[in-house]
Amino acid sequence: MNDLARYERRRRIMYGWMLLSPALILLSLFAFIPSAMTFWSSLFSRGTRRNPSEFVGAGNYELLFADPTFSKVVVNNLIYAGVTIPVSIIIALAMALWANSKIPARGFVRTAFFTPTILPMIAAANIWLFFYTPGLGVLDQIGALFGFGSVNWLGRPETALWAVIIVTIWKEAGFFMIFYLAALQTIPPDLKEAADIEGASRWTYTRRIVLPLLMPTTIFVAVNALINSVKLIDHLFILTKGGPSDASKLVLYYIWELAFSYFDRPQAAALTVMVLLVLGITAAIKFIILDRRTHYQ
Repeated sequence: MNDLARYERRRRIMYGWMLLSPALILLSLFAFIPSAMTFWSSLFSRGTRRNPSEFVGAGNYELLFADPTFSKVVVNNLIYAGVTIPVSIIIALAMALWANSKIPARGFVRTAFFTPTILPMIAAANIWLFFYTPGLGVLDQIGALFGFGSVNWLGRPETALWAVIIVTIWKEAGFFMIFYLAALQTIPPDLKEAADIEGASRWTYTRRIVLPLLMPTTIFVAVNALINSVKLIDHLFILTKGGPSDASKLVLYYIWELAFSYFDRPQAAALTVMVLLVLGITAAIKFIILDRRTHYQ
């Protein structure tokens, strides 16, 4: 009997590994192994034909922290994430609440909100490039009707980053709306009926019942928005290329610039490792702490 139980246990273990193996192989090939190789590359100096690369340990990380461009990029990304994440979530929630209500042409409203999401990133950036073009763009044409002069939205350090932020919010709010819309449709209608019987106002029902029930979705959307905030590169290629004077340069664009413009791949690898570390800590906080506090158990 012990042999039979031992055989059954081994069979279940092998069956479990067989189920896990496809995902484990893909993650190893495209996530774990590249991450380990990136970390290893970040420990060596940039090599040339005359001067081969040498092991420098944390030298590349020290150079990054001493680089004023790195500090500028980090500040830009913090501003970018600090604005796009909450604003996109608020707009997405508002659109979902409206699109879920009993309004005429509700299907058309949902489609209109979601349309920016299905546009390719390059196409969306080119549309907004037309909006921002000095003198000829839609924004300047509208401003001229009210007596405002032409503004180089993408060519001024004061406005370049904010112009990119607006494009991102316009692009992502409709995508996040889908998650909120799906979550709203899972809320039992009995809760609304009970709130009406108790005489609760629409705002009280939304604040006391809907928003707490949507908290798991909000955490999920916030983590996705944070990931998106450090992987933006398509818009920058079309709109600003990180300029002017690094005013709109973000982390991923700077990684690409280090690796393929300056050919300093060890420093690009070091910056990549730092980004992965931040995202890993964020994911750990989400799964270990936030999930336990936001789900009803």
